[in-house]
Amino acid sequence: MRRIGSIVADYAYVGRSRLRYWRYGSRPPAPIDAAPDAPPPVLLIPGVFETWHYLKPIRDRLAALGHPVHSVPELGFNRHPIPEMAALLTAYVEHRELTDVTIVAHSKGGLIGKTMLVADERAPVSRLTRMISINTPYHGSPLARFAMGPWREFVPTRPVIVELSAAASVNARITSLHSRFDQYVPAGNSVLEGADNVALPFDGHFRVLGLPPVIDEVIARVPRTR
Repeated sequence: MRRIGSIVADYAYVGRSRLRYWRYGSRPPAPIDAAPDAPPPVLLIPGVFETWHYLKPIRDRLAALGHPVHSVPELGFNRHPIPEMAALLTAYVEHRELTDVTIVAHSKGGLIGKTMLVADERAPVSRLTRMISINTPYHGSPLARFAMGPWREFVPTRPVIVELSAAASVNARITSLHSRFDQYVPAGNSVLEGADNVALPFDGHFRVLGLPPVIDEVIARVPRTR
């Protein structure tokens, strides 16, 4: 019964997030102007078929602390392949000459973020510091075998999943928060060897994005100084 209740609450959060689209508009707020002594910038990456509205509770807390928070409208509903989305966001970061960037990502967003960290490791100029991900299927999801369209990208044997799972050199720069029960990502599939793996005492794939204790976990791991 607990799991059924958590799934119902999960989709209620999805509904509220979609209503935010109509309340706040499709375009995210522009990041605040960064003063020389401002906290480092944060890049938000939502999951598949999600918009920035899903991460709004986290965004609001970070912005209140003075972080320039970047959500990229060109992601749309994040339905294109992981490498393509990672290239788009990397170009965004480079074009704005952002440095010391922390990524905060949900689900597929964490796979995009890890792709960016791997590229950043090889880049002439490092622009990314670390990533905090929430319920990211780093080792894929068996349920994706029965899915269609963009969800198929999460099949555990897909090359992008296999390659990212093997890219352990950046794991020390990742905090992976994962729910006690997630109807999409099986237990263990969000765990990365060498990462800061944090088991959350909550259920659900989406609703944790709006829970104050989970937001506290994120805030505690975002650097306040450069």
